[in-house]
Amino acid sequence: MNESINFVMIRRQFDFRGIEMGRWVTPVERDSAALKFHQALGDLMLALQGPESLISLRGTLGIQYGKGGRPGVSAHYMPATRQLSLAKNAGAGSLAHEWFHAFDHYMGDKMFAGIGASSFASSSWLNNPKVKPHRLNTLLADCFKWIMLNEEGSEPSELFRCSAQADKRLKVVYYAKPEEMCARAFEAFIEDAQPASTFLVKGTRYSDEAKLGLYPQGQARQKINQAFNHYFCALGGALYRELA
Repeated sequence: MNESINFVMIRRQFDFRGIEMGRWVTPVERDSAALKFHQALGDLMLALQGPESLISLRGTLGIQYGKGGRPGVSAHYMPATRQLSLAKNAGAGSLAHEWFHAFDHYMGDKMFAGIGASSFASSSWLNNPKVKPHRLNTLLADCFKWIMLNEEGSEPSELFRCSAQADKRLKVVYYAKPEEMCARAFEAFIEDAQPASTFLVKGTRYSDEAKLGLYPQGQARQKINQAFNHYFCALGGALYRELA
């Protein structure tokens, strides 16, 4: 095991606001998780073509591992505390999804004026597509458009249709939420970048959810991936120029 990789080093490298361990995480589990996190976060950086400050959202994002879990939930993001939380034994493959929730929340007031502190950029775009003028905001809005609307921009997307059907069958409002559709579309984008880490993402192609159309498919997936790539290329370039 690479003893130089631990959560103290990860926090310093990425400048996370904090990293907290649950009381039932053993030292062996902690050390193993640190290696998985480090590889996953490195893969995420490569896929997004951005620096460490992007991953920690300029030092505003906190991480919990094996702490603050909810029954039946392997991972979640808490807007009130800006913390991403993974369960000790069930969080593998969820990191990309939850990271995008954190990013979506972080971008809320960067894209829109006068929205609530807990608002996500994706849902704000659907409710009020008047975006603050900025090239990067326009590119991110393009991502949302390809995810939530059809190619002409006149009707809901196939992803939305399948998500709404799943919600109807399960009698919930979950899969068709803008922030959930966008997080799943982001997962697909990251998995298509072929990261080495299955701790980061897995299941967007062959899982039961994928078979139900709950991840983008076919040409729509290609268009969304292209939009995400354009956006994160531009964002990463801007952040690297800041560091130069």
